[in-house]
Amino acid sequence: MAVMLMISWHAQAAEKPDRTVLPIPEPNVPAISTLDARNVKVPPRFEVKAPAQAPNVLLVMIDDMGFGMSSAFGGPIHMPTVDRLSETGLRYNHFHTTALCSPTRTALLSGRNHHMNNMGGITEIATAFPGYTGQRPNNVAPLAEMLRLNGYSTGFFGKNHETAAWEVSPSGPTDRWPTRSGFDKFYGFIGGETNQWAPLLYDGLAQVELPHDPNYHFMTDMTDQAIHWMRYQKALTPDKPFFMYFAPGATHAPHHVPKEWIDKYNGKFDGGWDQLREETLARQIKLGVVPQGTTLAPKPDAIKDWTALTADEKKLFARQMEIYAGFGEYADTEIGRLIQALGQMGQMDNTLIFYLVGDNGTSAEGGMNGLFNEYTYFNGVNETVEDILKHYDDLGSPLSYPHMAAGWAVAGDAPFTWTKQVASNFGGTRNPMVVHWPKGIKAKGEIRTQFHHVIDIAPTVLEAAGLPEPKVVNGTEQAPIEGVSLAYTFNDSKATSRHQVQYFEILGNRGIYADGWLAGTVHRAPWEFQPRGSLSDDTWELYDTRNDFSLTHNLASKHQVKLKELQDLFMKEAVKFHVLPLDDRVIERTNASMAGRPDLMGDRTSLTVYEGMTGMSENVFINTKNRSHTITAEVDVPDAGANGVILAQAGRFGGWSLYLKDGRPVYTYNFLGLQRFDVMATQPLAAGRTTIRYEFVADGPGMGRGGMGTMFVNGGKIAEGRIERTQCCVFSADEGTDVGTDDGTPVTEAYKERDNKFTGKIHKVTIDLLPVKKAGSQEGEKTGAEMAHKKTLAD
Repeated sequence: MAVMLMISWHAQAAEKPDRTVLPIPEPNVPAISTLDARNVKVPPRFEVKAPAQAPNVLLVMIDDMGFGMSSAFGGPIHMPTVDRLSETGLRYNHFHTTALCSPTRTALLSGRNHHMNNMGGITEIATAFPGYTGQRPNNVAPLAEMLRLNGYSTGFFGKNHETAAWEVSPSGPTDRWPTRSGFDKFYGFIGGETNQWAPLLYDGLAQVELPHDPNYHFMTDMTDQAIHWMRYQKALTPDKPFFMYFAPGATHAPHHVPKEWIDKYNGKFDGGWDQLREETLARQIKLGVVPQGTTLAPKPDAIKDWTALTADEKKLFARQMEIYAGFGEYADTEIGRLIQALGQMGQMDNTLIFYLVGDNGTSAEGGMNGLFNEYTYFNGVNETVEDILKHYDDLGSPLSYPHMAAGWAVAGDAPFTWTKQVASNFGGTRNPMVVHWPKGIKAKGEIRTQFHHVIDIAPTVLEAAGLPEPKVVNGTEQAPIEGVSLAYTFNDSKATSRHQVQYFEILGNRGIYADGWLAGTVHRAPWEFQPRGSLSDDTWELYDTRNDFSLTHNLASKHQVKLKELQDLFMKEAVKFHVLPLDDRVIERTNASMAGRPDLMGDRTSLTVYEGMTGMSENVFINTKNRSHTITAEVDVPDAGANGVILAQAGRFGGWSLYLKDGRPVYTYNFLGLQRFDVMATQPLAAGRTTIRYEFVADGPGMGRGGMGTMFVNGGKIAEGRIERTQCCVFSADEGTDVGTDDGTPVTEAYKERDNKFTGKIHKVTIDLLPVKKAGSQEGEKTGAEMAHKKTLAD
């Protein structure tokens, strides 16, 4: 019997596992009837291992950098790491993204189109329609999960922006957080952007406390973390391959970079964006990344000629591009440090590296002037050139939250017309890619011209690793991978492209590629707040991309039959991949109830929070904007007095804080970093249990209204003051609300950055929204405030 068991065990162990069903099931082990373990041979240990010689995979993706920015593709930004990899690897000059952040990222990491990931837009504008819910379905397993269940170690460093905004809290659900999406390790930020000097970071599911280091920058930090993780993997399990996704926040706004990197580009953009486009095209032709005879596509009408600008505009705009370029070189140099560490461990030969220079075209979301503080844009406050020049020396530093003028985005997407968000034009979707794999690619320094898309990366990795596409993952039958492996191009430059058809759609901007033809329509430019017309009345363009690389010659009127054929094909693909109905709403989709997505607060008008609750984003915290409200804190003040933050939302670039300064209660409202309004007591608090209540009564209904702030201690009024202006729409994309501290940047300079914890004890803090005041009446508000106060005391 023991012999039979031994044969059965070893026969099962020798069988090739079925990798189309994940996780791979453990073999059935028959019950043992032998009494003494010494009389039975130990069965083979079940262990899932990657196929022999499966490569490590390093997937790098820069943020918001277009086709014409990097030096490897003719751009003005010196990016030595891309240059080196391209010299011994392959450059792809017909590679495409979706034209926007979250959609590109989910498509990249799943091998399915972005609408099949329910990511038709960024997570913050999700709706109730299939294709747009912001929640990746279970039948779309991420590549990381496929690899992890096949024996890979998996790590993710940098920007996520794939988790539904209302799920970003300790309450979850955490199903779509990185460490529940196939990654063993995650170190980075969850949202769409972060302050590079003071980011809100997570290590797995736990918020990271930043070091007290005046030279801290996230780009260096994330590189350090990635190197540490990689070394651990290869030191402890040298035969186990890893998959690393390295996705910096660079070069997305805010453009934050140490000054020495900016200084490298002093004066280099004084010639302006028109000259830069011409110089870039000339270099691109010389490098062979665009064909001979290619001409520049026209700029959008809204972009002024550089010669028409004033001296002040030229001074400011040139500086903005110096900052962006420095940011790009700095990020690429840090990536070089990661790859150097890879080489030092002897892993370069069998590591498949994909370096995607951008997740979409360069961003034109800075508008015509650029921005000193990006949150002015989100709150409808105009920044003039004169306004921004007042902060000229601070741009790029921790005292700024900047973006650049749209003219540079157009120049950075040369030789094309359009930019990020414009999915119907290659300026929005065509991004450089370099692939490097010494063991698997014989060709060196060559260019590949086959049409490909981000959904093609996942099947390429699976093929390189010798893994089949899984049919079932974690009990759920999978939607088929829609991408096409590009491994066939590795050693055959002349191979016919296998990716024949690809639709594009973002916010109504839409197009379709088929067999060399591209048809599309610009429904709304990135700097336009409203669509140009109805979806049914859009004007379509048609290009033969085989003979018109830069999309300069619109053939729509000449080939009307072909245009109609492609429009019909777009509708067919749109139905197939859950693109319909198209949703071109902009402002409405920022409002959860109007968009139809979940709102963690729902209709609640009261929220109680406790000490230690930090990093609560606007999507999971009660919304006090455009409303009268009260903040009531129950605290203990020790005999020696107390100082520090009780409750704060956001930080230096807009927000508010309730705190004690020299023992005195203070409320500060920071309007976009432009004005600060204080309501301050004159006397310190006495020792003991104390109730502090701040009450804001808005001047009336409406957006961004001012009002009167009043402070009470134990029911008695101690201070009041005017809050002349409030932010209507957004405080911060990354800085949250903190109880007992003000993490990240400080709302006010009245206390220290990252050293402002409350020195007493906070029992609880309650925020109550008050009834909307009728025009001409304050009485209803006063009554509501008093009722809220009485309710809090009773609680």
